[in-house]
Amino acid sequence: MKSKICGISDSETLKYLIEHPNPPQYIGFIVNYPKSKRFVRHNQLKDLLKIDKKNSKYVAVLVRPNENILEEIKNLSFDYYQIYDCTPTEIKSIIEKYNKKIIVAITVKDQNDIVKYMEFNELADIVLFDSKGYEKSMSFDHQLIKNLKINKELMLAGNIQIEDNLESFQKIADIVDISGGLETSGLKDISKIDIFLEKIKQINDET
Repeated sequence: MKSKICGISDSETLKYLIEHPNPPQYIGFIVNYPKSKRFVRHNQLKDLLKIDKKNSKYVAVLVRPNENILEEIKNLSFDYYQIYDCTPTEIKSIIEKYNKKIIVAITVKDQNDIVKYMEFNELADIVLFDSKGYEKSMSFDHQLIKNLKINKELMLAGNIQIEDNLESFQKIADIVDISGGLETSGLKDISKIDIFLEKIKQINDET
């Protein structure tokens, strides 16, 4: 099982992740959602992305991105765009213009939301199922995607905590995406990061 740690906003934490003996496969940055406490302004983002990512992939988290923001970040070293609240037509246009790999984010409340992935399946490199409400620490019933058969990697997010039975997620997802669950008082907590990455390593060692 792969891991993604999201909401990175400082160089110290970023370097720690990259240099970790069990680094996350994906590292996410909040690019255009100023309401988020994890939002990174453009000048700071440019500095962060100059740091060599080594074996990790950099992910731009984008909520309804307009052309201005896409132009602003097009030359930064992002490997993936994680996109919320765009239509299939809009995502297709982004792919054609910017040639980035795409994580399509589907926000879930109930079964009716799950089937929306079908509209994006051909466009997505990874399909992410996340809770509604962006950063409001909400969860959804993970059993809703338990028997889902899709031909893309599946990423799971939504108020995941290090105390959760992460091993159970392996049965329903290829990638676990965590952010607030690694924080103390709103800041990334190195000790929680260590626990999470060690748990992921143990799960992989056992399979």
